[in-house]
Amino acid sequence: MYLTREEERIYEGEAGWTKKKAMEILVAIGDLNEAPGLIPVESAHVSGVSYKTIGDAFVFIENLDDRVVVDTTLNPMGMDRSLWSDMGITKEFAERQNRVLAAYSRLGISPECTCVPYLLGSVRPERGSHIAWAESSAVLFANSVIGARTNMEGAPSALAAALIGKTPLYGLHLDDKRLPRMRVRVDCALTDADYGALGYLIGDVAEDRVPLIELSGSQPDGDELKHLSAAIGATGAVGMYHVKGVTPEAIGDVDESYIEEEIEIERHDLDGVYENCNNEPEVIAIGCPHCSHSELKQICRYLRSEGGGEKVRKDVFVFTARRIRDRLRAEVREIERYGVKVICDTCYVVSPAFEHYRSLLTNSGKMKRYVPLICAGACVQLCSTEECIKAAFV
Repeated sequence: MYLTREEERIYEGEAGWTKKKAMEILVAIGDLNEAPGLIPVESAHVSGVSYKTIGDAFVFIENLDDRVVVDTTLNPMGMDRSLWSDMGITKEFAERQNRVLAAYSRLGISPECTCVPYLLGSVRPERGSHIAWAESSAVLFANSVIGARTNMEGAPSALAAALIGKTPLYGLHLDDKRLPRMRVRVDCALTDADYGALGYLIGDVAEDRVPLIELSGSQPDGDELKHLSAAIGATGAVGMYHVKGVTPEAIGDVDESYIEEEIEIERHDLDGVYENCNNEPEVIAIGCPHCSHSELKQICRYLRSEGGGEKVRKDVFVFTARRIRDRLRAEVREIERYGVKVICDTCYVVSPAFEHYRSLLTNSGKMKRYVPLICAGACVQLCSTEECIKAAFV
């Protein structure tokens, strides 16, 4: 892989040990993928933040002694930084999690801790911009819905890109790698959690191929595309998709010459994803990916409609970004009056606080995929947001 004179200087260690290690990571990835060189990025999003997933490997991050050179945000960590004790998080875990956060913060990374950095206006990329993001749902949303360009970065490569301000030029940074390789025709109307169910199915069959999705009926809104992105990323290895006539690179003529397979998805296929647990759900979780402003307002409306002034009868958790919560303080206070716990900085998947539940109700296709894997086979039932709230009062 070609390096400029300045990049060679960094690679040889003349800019310090931290940048040398970062450049070594980028060069290794670039060589592996036959990248011709590096390309500047405008932002980075780093995963590997929860102590549950990173463990004591965070000591390596503590030893880094430089700062990022582009706007950089963090994925969810293992606890709400304010409510960790209420979540049942141990003091030992909290201390180590705070060390992880402090290590990243010393590098100049914003401690946002969310899987939806694109909902934070200050870091939303522009169409066509090159970025280096980890977190599968964010990568798919950025590539597909926004039209930015990023590969599916891992924690080390996203951090390396943040420190150098560049990433190898390969994969979804290139025009031809963003073209659809398969067509998915959906012959039924979709709404709400249907998009999570659709993504769950598409990721499984698409694998690493970019799908072109052709929908019938109404078009998805941003929240539905967020859940579609998350579910595709959870079951597949693909980093983007197109929705014909909706996503920016699928409006107008689309180059379909690379399509090698076509599949159809019908209502009964989606219904098969709405698997019932054998027992009543012990917990209800909404916000994977983190809830948007509109989703929090929607939850508030459903609680008013279903609650009738009563509190929920099950454990109910709503996950969102701290900045989003702070902008909707009135709605959050109302949600919490119903006994619902609004949690920031973390999520059900990356926190140890929820591992004891054996049955879960959610509107997230991503949680349906991951929770059984991380919670010793816990049963996950997918349903609409409204049905989740209704079930909370039963």
